Amino acid sequence: MSGIAGKGCEVLVPFNERIPLKDIERSIIKKYRKPIWNKFIKAIKEYNLVEDGDKIAVAVSGGKDSILMAKLFQELKKHGQINFEIEFISMNPGYHEDIRKLLIDNCDYLNIPIHLFDSDIFKVIDDIAKEYPCYMCARMRRGALYSKAQELGCNKLALGHHFNDVIETILLNVLYAGNFKTMLPKFKSTNFEGLELIRPLYYVEEEYIQKFIQNSGIWPLNCACMVAAGKIGNKRHEIKDLIKELKKNFKDVDKSIFMSSKNVNMEAILGWQKNKEKYSYLDFYDED
Repeated sequence: MSGIAGKGCEVLVPFNERIPLKDIERSIIKKYRKPIWNKFIKAIKEYNLVEDGDKIAVAVSGGKDSILMAKLFQELKKHGQINFEIEFISMNPGYHEDIRKLLIDNCDYLNIPIHLFDSDIFKVIDDIAKEYPCYMCARMRRGALYSKAQELGCNKLALGHHFNDVIETILLNVLYAGNFKTMLPKFKSTNFEGLELIRPLYYVEEEYIQKFIQNSGIWPLNCACMVAAGKIGNKRHEIKDLIKELKKNFKDVDKSIFMSSKNVNMEAILGWQKNKEKYSYLDFYDED
């Protein structure tokens, strides 16, 4: 399996054979209640990610994050007090047949009824962006998922980005793009009217997702990319390594990075952008 994915795509080896489904589901609200379930609920409540009447398309790539997210939504539906519908959507962008079979087998075992649809994204990316495929691939995947969600009559699309994705995005923008932007917990699509993207794992740390998956005995898909195979890892992998180094001397550096996007002091920055308009602090310097 690991030979199919690009460098930097970690393969999670299970700690044991697959445990019974009921034990996997129970572990979410028992063993992992504090680091996973409670933080999932916190994001939903704080940002109103799930509301009465919603029909949510939950994107299931087959990776560790999306598998957990799918099971969390099932538990929320089972135990929660919100009246909503869910559809599980999964896209095959051109996986090796063994990877496709693994995706289907995992979802069958976990009782995740996916709408699996095919696309030729890997082939297109290999033709137009083979040197740096990851960014373009992510954008095309999202567009395909939006289309499927719209086709199914959904008003929200849930993606499995987690706490670590958020802080890595902040540092990527600061260090490589020279700007300050974060990954938002929800936003309205500009290209698909009536659709909203939500990130329910916003507060869930990656290490606990890994532990949950490994304890379940499930072999999740890694990026499974036929295009990036053998290429040097992208900038996000470099940022992951940087954060690991920083945590050796300051264990809460990840939380500080995350909180920086909640504590922007508008009186102490040189400039900002809003609605595509750029502003300088000098524009308001002489105001009383």
